Amino acid sequence: MAVRRLTVAFSLLCGLVGAVATTSSAEERAIVLAATTSTQESGLLDYLLPVVRDKTGIEVTVIARRSDEVLDGARRGEADVVLMHARPQEEKFVADGFATKRYDVMYNDFVLIGPKSDPAGVKGKDIATALKAIEAKGAPFVTRGDRSGTHAAELALWIVAGIDISSAKGAWYRESGQGMTAALDAARKANAYMLADRASWISLRDRGDLDIIVEGDKRLLNQYGVMLVNPEKFPDVKKDLGQTFINWLISSEGQAAIAGYKVDGQQVFFPNANKSGG
Repeated sequence: MAVRRLTVAFSLLCGLVGAVATTSSAEERAIVLAATTSTQESGLLDYLLPVVRDKTGIEVTVIARRSDEVLDGARRGEADVVLMHARPQEEKFVADGFATKRYDVMYNDFVLIGPKSDPAGVKGKDIATALKAIEAKGAPFVTRGDRSGTHAAELALWIVAGIDISSAKGAWYRESGQGMTAALDAARKANAYMLADRASWISLRDRGDLDIIVEGDKRLLNQYGVMLVNPEKFPDVKKDLGQTFINWLISSEGQAAIAGYKVDGQQVFFPNANKSGG
């Protein structure tokens, strides 16, 4: 009986050690990805990350935030890899030594959403002309107002239109201060204009009386980049796994997977990897 008990105990111990080893192995094959909310809310990451796991064995935990928060967290070493769409801020992140290299990975575009009735009369115009008319007529406009990549892009477009929005804004310019889905919902309720990324727009189920008013302007390009957080600044960064993840994203296989993601039958992200970085 004593021998049997020892055998059972030994078997249980081996099982426990095996479980611990398996857990440890899983943790070792895991990285943290800091990404903008648009990649999460569009459904891309829910589609893509199981493919990454199957192809590379890497489990990816996502921290989805607006662009400034993504970079603030990465500057504290809270992530291994960053995926976002605010190129000037990304390039500064690299220049400041928080990442060693930035890679183009994909793009989509921004669209100007607005009421189908188009009270500013801007449907089909270029984006600068449209924003000038919206401001001149005081037509309702919802801004993210949250320092996200989309908000940064919108502010840059007001400058392109020759408008100092900080002094020109009035009751017509309404700050949401929330993510893309919530901001689009606010625009729907207010029957207002708004800048949105196409993927989020396509994913929006309740569009109310809103429609795409301006699209196709080259200034509406929305480029995404991916970066490995600098392991020299943060020794806990999983350098090899993080770079393996990046290499897969910019590989022909990863690029094909990105191109294969569709919402309502429409492709929403377009791969354009720059494999040498930049």
